[in-house]
Amino acid sequence: MVVPDITQASSAPDDGRRARSRSSRARIVAAMLDLVARGEVAPSAAQVAEVAGVGLRSVFRHFRDMDALYREMAEAIEGQLLPILMRPPEGATWQERLFDIAARRATIFETIMPYRISANIRRFESAFLMEGYRRQLRLEAEALAAHLPEAVRTDAEGARGLNVILSFNTWRLLRHDQNLAPQEAAAVVRRMLDDALARWPED
Repeated sequence: MVVPDITQASSAPDDGRRARSRSSRARIVAAMLDLVARGEVAPSAAQVAEVAGVGLRSVFRHFRDMDALYREMAEAIEGQLLPILMRPPEGATWQERLFDIAARRATIFETIMPYRISANIRRFESAFLMEGYRRQLRLEAEALAAHLPEAVRTDAEGARGLNVILSFNTWRLLRHDQNLAPQEAAAVVRRMLDDALARWPED
């Protein structure tokens, strides 16, 4: 008599359920990203469920609240941008490296702008998103400071001014509030950076 392999037989349904669960979760995250990218700055769970093609209960089965979904969205975006962030800036002098950072941030900020705007709208109602906002500001400042010479870092007002010029908030103001094209916004940032660097001598 052939004894059936009950281990494989019992695991097959479980494998199928896990695969369906992973698929549903991926569709929910993709729906959230799609809605925000299309300008829905504060999508509801019901909207996400409709675009994902799942039930509303399925959204909250995978994500206990909208903060958890925002966290997953942030992780997906960071994974996409990590190669750009990790590449050291190019340039023979610290000034040239700052211009490279400016160009790189323009690319990054343009990519993340709808998602940052969406998170910013909700951050006053969410401790998690508020902490994420403060973390982003801190990381922007620390990443810039790492490429400034000591004489510039000790010039607190000057260093803060450089941080403002190269910040996401400045990019958002130029692109969103002043309605400039990406190339125009990048040109304004370069001009402000060039003017600010004129106070320090060349290397």
